[in-house]
Amino acid sequence: MSFSADDFAKALSQHDYSFEVGQTVQGKTVNYDSDGAYIDIGGKATAFLPSQEASLRKQFSLEEIVPLDEEREFLIIKGQDANGQVTLSIRRLELKHLWTKLLELQSQSQSVQVTITGVNKGGVTADVEGLRGFIPRSHLLDRDNLEGQIGSQLTVTFLEVDPDRKKLVLSNRMAEQSSRIGELEIGQLVSGTVSDLKPFGAFIKLDGLTGLLHIKEVSQNFVPNLSAVLKIGEPIKAIVLDLDPGRGRVSLSTKVLENRPGEIVDSMEQVMAEAEIRANRYLEKMRQQ
Repeated sequence: MSFSADDFAKALSQHDYSFEVGQTVQGKTVNYDSDGAYIDIGGKATAFLPSQEASLRKQFSLEEIVPLDEEREFLIIKGQDANGQVTLSIRRLELKHLWTKLLELQSQSQSVQVTITGVNKGGVTADVEGLRGFIPRSHLLDRDNLEGQIGSQLTVTFLEVDPDRKKLVLSNRMAEQSSRIGELEIGQLVSGTVSDLKPFGAFIKLDGLTGLLHIKEVSQNFVPNLSAVLKIGEPIKAIVLDLDPGRGRVSLSTKVLENRPGEIVDSMEQVMAEAEIRANRYLEKMRQQ
């Protein structure tokens, strides 16, 4: 049987070559030109990958990203034109995967290294594997020399990861706190300074972070007026009661150092002087529970 050109055209027209924007397809590079690469994705016409859609990286070789005859995944970003050609992207597929990765890192309270790329009135911008992130000034360890940080690398955690709004907000301060918190253990005796007093408790400045001594954890007897017991600027020792690295929180207690209810109130100096002995006793009790 002979197979004419008309027969071939008819068979071709009956084949389903439906490609939709947002669809992920497999393809192989068959040729390059000055503006991009032509990709065989099994359609009636080769698809086109523009150079600007080839990678999240600013500097790259097209031949390195999409070698000839090597199959890989692409995202369709523009539907078929009159010739049946669709437009592809690797960059947007990488962006999609990257946002998913960052959401997972945020949920796990993980930190990452970023490069500072610029300064604005609210803080600094940072490159996060090709994405533009923002670090508010209040979440920088060095809040004064912003210009001097351009080009440097900082460790950050994620405050907000919003793919829909393309919003990525980071914190250098919380990353440092999480790192410091990782060096602490529940039941450990720590030394610090009272930095602030609030109705709900006292903030204790530790080495590189701040802990909270809740008013209920000051003494076994309730203390109605913290300022009568604690003074801003005075040294204090306390037991680490709880740790929350994800939120950068350290909960402290002094009441577990008391031999009797209310001892902190009337014999603070003695409790502090014997803090190490009392802390060891507390640890022994914890181990026996």
